[in-house]
Amino acid sequence: MFLRKYPLRFAVVCLFLFAGFAYSVGFLVFIQIFRSDYLSNLAKRQHEHSIVLEPRRGTIYDRNMRPLAINLPVYSIYANPKIMRRPHDVDVAVAKLSVILKTDPRLIREKLEKDKYFVWIQRKVPQDVFLQVNALKLVGIGFIKESKRYYPNQTLAAHLIGFVGIDNNGLDGLERDYDKYLRGKPGHAIILRDARSRELMFNKGYVPAEDGYNIVLTIDETIQFIAERALDAMYRKYNCKGASIIVMDPRTGEILAFANRPTYNLEQVSKSTPESRTDRAIVFTYEPGSVFKIITASAALQEGVVREGDMINCEHGAWRVAGHVLHDAEKFGVLTFKQVIEQSSNIGTTKVAMRLGPKRIYDYARRFRIGMKTGIDLPGEASGILKPVSRWSKTSISAVPIGQEVTVTPIQLVCAMSAIANGGVYMRPYVVKSIVDSQGHVLYEHKPQILDKVITTTTARRMKAILEGVVKEGTGVKAAIPGVVVAGKTGTAQKVVNGAYSHSHFYATFDGFAPADHPRLAAVVVFDDPHPAYYGGSVSAPVFSQVIGDSLKYLASRGPSGG
Repeated sequence: MFLRKYPLRFAVVCLFLFAGFAYSVGFLVFIQIFRSDYLSNLAKRQHEHSIVLEPRRGTIYDRNMRPLAINLPVYSIYANPKIMRRPHDVDVAVAKLSVILKTDPRLIREKLEKDKYFVWIQRKVPQDVFLQVNALKLVGIGFIKESKRYYPNQTLAAHLIGFVGIDNNGLDGLERDYDKYLRGKPGHAIILRDARSRELMFNKGYVPAEDGYNIVLTIDETIQFIAERALDAMYRKYNCKGASIIVMDPRTGEILAFANRPTYNLEQVSKSTPESRTDRAIVFTYEPGSVFKIITASAALQEGVVREGDMINCEHGAWRVAGHVLHDAEKFGVLTFKQVIEQSSNIGTTKVAMRLGPKRIYDYARRFRIGMKTGIDLPGEASGILKPVSRWSKTSISAVPIGQEVTVTPIQLVCAMSAIANGGVYMRPYVVKSIVDSQGHVLYEHKPQILDKVITTTTARRMKAILEGVVKEGTGVKAAIPGVVVAGKTGTAQKVVNGAYSHSHFYATFDGFAPADHPRLAAVVVFDDPHPAYYGGSVSAPVFSQVIGDSLKYLASRGPSGG
């Protein structure tokens, strides 16, 4: 009855319903076919957030497995601006966080007003800061557990260890050079959120991070401390521009201590200067002065051009060579060759060098790897300068044999002295003992490596006797250690200032080993521009005595293995 009475109205309603249905079906088809990828990605962005899982960076240990660099868990603060819908949420967060984090409020507001689901507020905050922020229960503020590099000893072995950036990437020293082993491999995970962006799950697509490998050094933390303490005291006492010390096992090439001054705090790298971060021990070159005479003397004994008792006229302290007057520190008359080295006579050494000739002096210097890298497992090592004989001048024969017109690094000097201590066998120096995983499995282990036999065992024994005399009754008496026979050589070299040798600026060096009969430790001590005292025998030798004396006592206390 109703249909017959109102046919037009019924048709309009049916048409309207059909059109609506058709539109709905068409729109759904459009969404499904043409907008499905966009909407699917939008849903993922709204409900899923991918994060990188940071691996634990490997620990750097000393030779006795005492940590020198270690990662500890910390929290980083992040925000989800998308759920901070009310201005009040942002205002409260800015006000509270700026005070606790001691940050400019404008910087925090700028981050919170971004149209993003995730922004860092501050990375790797101290525990007390995390607790304060967490207690506020701020809308949109969350935390992610990460790890931060810590250096328990702060300045100890700073130039060797180096440091990392905020993302635990190595930036200097061993941290940089062995970064590929230490850093590990990051993992990732998906955070799932509900419609209000609240986190629900943390395990979708979970790939665990792979921890980095640990590095075990040849460095002994105790010997390192002994060396740095003594070096620092003398560095300050004599107002030096710089200083270096290296302690080495001459039998293996293992570096037991390695330090420079000035230095810096690994926990406060931002406050350091480029000069304080310079690794002078391997990159800094200088004229060694009389320490170089150990090479000239070794060559002379090896080649048989002189014997220990041969008498040499030292011309009472002044002798003309090729138009140049060569001087000694004291006016020596006739000395034995042994005394020439003990008293460090330039004139006596030069007369012996003339018997050798330039070529043999050059060849032996190369055997001792002067002008060459020692091969230490650290990048950036300098070669120094040793001019080929073709470039020698008429006065070079009176300069090179006494340590002028040639430059070296401290690592070259301690290796050269170690070769004499080790019966003429030159060992490659190294600082990384092994690389191990978190389970203690050894992936790499450095074995002692012989690089050359620079002199015979007999010549080395004769040189040891001469170098013992340097400490007993020569220029190195302040290197003596009670109850221990010490061998070594002093060096006091004039610095070149404005193209000429200065009479007021010097390098002071002592290079030696002990006990002389069965060498256990060798060390070089170098001071740059000490004053008022400046002789190697006055400034560097006492440091050697203290460091090697205390280190030998420490090793003896550890038993036959000595650590």
